[in-house]
Parts: sequence; C-alpha cells; structure tokens
Amino acid sequence: MSSPAMEFAASATAARRLIETLVVNGVTHVFCVPGESYLAVLDALVDFQDRIQVITCRHEAGAANMAVAYAKLTRRPGVCFVTRGPGATHASIGIHTASQDSAPVIMFVGQVARGDRGREGFQELDYGAVFGTMAKLALEISDPARMVEIVTRAFATATQGRHGPVVVALPEDMLSEEAGPRVPALVQSAPASLAASTVAAIHARLVQAERPLLILGGTGWSDEALQRLADWAHRLDLPVALSWRRKDLISNDHPCYVGDLSIRPSPGLNEHIQAADLLLAIGSRMGDIPTMGYTLLSARDAHRKLIHIHPDPDELNHVWQASLSAVASEANAALALSGLAVNRNWSQWRAAARADYERSLESVTTVGAVNLSQIFTHMAQVLPPEAILCNGAGNYAAWPNRFYRYRKPCTQLAPTSGAMGFGFPAGIAAKLVHPDRDVIALAGDGCFLMAGQELATAMQYNVKLVTLVIDNGAYGTIRMYQEREYPTRVMATQLRNPDFAAYARSFGAWGATVERTEDFAEAFAQARKADRPALIHIKTSVEDILPGQRLTKRVTG
Repeated sequence: MSSPAMEFAASATAARRLIETLVVNGVTHVFCVPGESYLAVLDALVDFQDRIQVITCRHEAGAANMAVAYAKLTRRPGVCFVTRGPGATHASIGIHTASQDSAPVIMFVGQVARGDRGREGFQELDYGAVFGTMAKLALEISDPARMVEIVTRAFATATQGRHGPVVVALPEDMLSEEAGPRVPALVQSAPASLAASTVAAIHARLVQAERPLLILGGTGWSDEALQRLADWAHRLDLPVALSWRRKDLISNDHPCYVGDLSIRPSPGLNEHIQAADLLLAIGSRMGDIPTMGYTLLSARDAHRKLIHIHPDPDELNHVWQASLSAVASEANAALALSGLAVNRNWSQWRAAARADYERSLESVTTVGAVNLSQIFTHMAQVLPPEAILCNGAGNYAAWPNRFYRYRKPCTQLAPTSGAMGFGFPAGIAAKLVHPDRDVIALAGDGCFLMAGQELATAMQYNVKLVTLVIDNGAYGTIRMYQEREYPTRVMATQLRNPDFAAYARSFGAWGATVERTEDFAEAFAQARKADRPALIHIKTSVEDILPGQRLTKRVTG
C-alpha cells in the first residue's frame, strides 16, 4: 500500500496530526459515535472528507464491530472513535472481539482534561487498566508533540506479530494544542519469516509422512500467499482444514479442502486429524474451539506430530508442546513452504477426507416448514464467489457454516469470540467498503436485536446490504444447553419478538417474511434487487436447533 500524497503544514494541532496520520496510513473509513471529549478531532475531520468517510453509528458497540469488520475485510487497521467512559465501555465488546479474532483495530477514546486526571471526573476511566488485558497496547497521549509518534506506534503494534487491537486515550485539552513539526509517514510492518533450517526440517517431515494434514488460521495472509499455498496443496494432494471461522481462506470447492474446525466441526474431520501422523498448523492458535476444548490432541500427540507456525512467539508451546515450532507471519510461511518440491502424493488420504466433507453438504430434514440447509445451499448456488457473508453468534450460524461454500478470501466476517450482535454492523461496514458486491448479514432473533438500531445507520448512508433474521423465538444455544443439563426446566431463554420485516420498514428499509423454504428464493432475489437496505424475516422452529439435531431429541443428519 502506497502512502497517499499530502502536504503538511509546518505547525498543526494534535487533532489534525492525528487525522493526517490516519490518511497517510490509508484509512478510508472511521466509525464513531460523537462525543464532546473529542470535538477537536471531529473538527479536524471536516478538512479530510475527500479522504476519509466518517460513519456515525447509533451505538458504540456497532462502531467498534464495524471497525473489526473493516480490519478483517481489508487486512488494514480498522479505526473507531468513541467518547470517554460509557462510550468506551460500550465499545469494549469490539475490542475483545478484535483481540480474539487477531484483527488490527485502533480505538481512539476521549479522556478528561489532563489537569483533572485522577479526580474521578465526569466519565473518567483509567484506559490502561480497563483495556490492558484486552488490547495489545492501551495508552494515553499527554504530550501533543508525541501525537504522530504514538499513533504511528499504534499502527505498528496493531499490524505486527499477531494482529490485534490498540486503544489510545485522548485528553480533550491536549487535542487543540500545537503538535509541533513532526509529520506522519506510512507505517511499514515487519513480518517474520521462516528460517531456512525450519523450511528444511518441515520438508524432511513431509517426505516421511504417510497421513499429513495442513491446518490454516489467523489473519496475516495475502491473496498471493493463499493462492500459492492452495496450488501447492493441489500438486501434492495434501488435505487442508481451516480453523474456527477462517472458512474463507481457501475455496471450499478446492479438492484438497476437507472441512473446518469449529464448535461443530465438519463431520469426519476430527477423526482424520486424530489419524494424521503430521499436522502442519499455520496461523491457527490451536485453541479452545478448534481442538474441542483442548481434547482433540493429547500432549503426546502434539509432541509427536504437530508442527506449529504462528506470528506470536507467546502462542507457541503455550498449550501444546509441538514437535517443531516457528515464528513467522502466515503469508511468509505459506510463500516459503509453497516453494518446496516434495516427492510425495497423498491422493487416497486426501480423497477420503474430501469425500466426508462432501457428504456433509447433503441437506438434512427439519421439523419446521423452513429448512435452513436448503436455504444456504441455494445461496451458495446463486451468489457470486465475491459475495460477503457476515454473522454473529448463535446456533443459527451452524447452518451457513456447514452448507454455504466460501470461495474467495475475505468473504466470511464472523467473530471467533462468539459475540452476538456482530453480523449486522459487520455487514454495514463490508457494504461500505465494497458497495459493488453482494453483502449478506445473518443474525438470529436474539443476535439482531443487540444491533438492530444500526438499521438507522444503514439507511442514513444508503447501505444496500441484505439481512436475514432467523427467528426461532429463543436464545437457542442456551436453550439447547438447558435441555441437556436441566431438561423441562426452561428459564430466561424464550423470546417474544417483533415483526422484523415491519421493524425494517419502519426505518424505510425493504422487508419481507418467509415461513416456508419454497418462498425464500423469490424473496431473496427481490431483496438483492432492492434499492435500499433489505431484511428478510425467516421464521424457523426452535425444534430444528442444529443441522440434524432436534432440541428435544438428537437425530443424525
């Protein structure tokens, strides 16, 4: 990414230097809820409206989640501005999501004047203490002359090593002071590469392996690296699994793709991982969800067959003592390994794993009149490969995760943190960045109403995304666990919902309701053609709690 050409004044306020630093580093959108604690920044943005589009949100959680989506979609830092105290705590969900998702996000938050620090002034918080365990870095700028230095550091910290969030507090009185002569420059990140000896060791292990399996995760990728790695796997017939909510890293139609390691992994995939004699994990933390609560591997298995490559040295041997571990960015590791000539071919092993994945795409039966397996299969058939799907958390997300086929990188926006309310604001951000592409936001009934007010944002900026609200009248995931742990003793998980289509129309959006599978295709086609934001309210049975599983009785499918 080249630095946009700019002319800098010899002297400028700290607020102006902040915005100049964003522009130089290629920021095209900022997401905010305005606050009096950073009025000087809002004033500085007026002069840069040709470079940065300011998106005013209706809740700070929406702004922060949009910044996370922007970061995951563009592979560049997403930026949000929120006011002090309640603004920052509302936005904290986005910082936690950015942390667990390894998404480079920079949140700027207002702060009380420097002379009032420590008095528990109006909305005062110690942001280092509040965000210190969530962010890679949380600090406050007290000297206006250091504005460029510290914001530059924020960009570097967010994008180097394991990507993640940075929180920068801005005392309100500091922003209007002179920042001095230092002007910003484009931050050049410094990704680590594999040592030649490590590449040679991996080559030797591959030559000896009978049942190797490649596991991909993380966010530090490039399109070139992913394509070269996919081509390399194809030449070797090397099966490839994708980590939790990284299902878009390679095309799911690729013959070497064998499934994803999620809360409900692709059928048969865990058995293939256990049968593998070499696991080459690049970028995946091999954390809680991909390893089924750290049970998929034993300590002996990891020490015998796991090769772990990750950009953060603190992740290596943190849980699993691998047989070989190395620090490298995902992209650099992939580029190095894709050049290896390995005189092996694992066609039978790969074909068996691929066959299990393909069988998992077959539709399942449902109790209700809406069959989500057929709906998401239809969407994969009619949407182009560049379409972007965004979802939050809930059992509804298991249906697209199993039946929708991602075919291009950066087309899945979903929180590894399991945060509800993410998908709809993420979809708004995605459509703002790519107005020419189909963007589909997915939400459960509980999930949507944690962010439904952002319909006003979508209308204000004419963001023509399509939203599917999948309504089973329950906090379904928790209800499912209640039925398992405390059968017949339902408490707090039943929901009385509005007419979501009418709710959308009340904002001026297009709305429709679907209560039968056969009615979806026409409604979806109309929604995609709408000249404004569109929402389809899909009514499902709570009994169809997961693909092939009933709420009150388990079945196979």
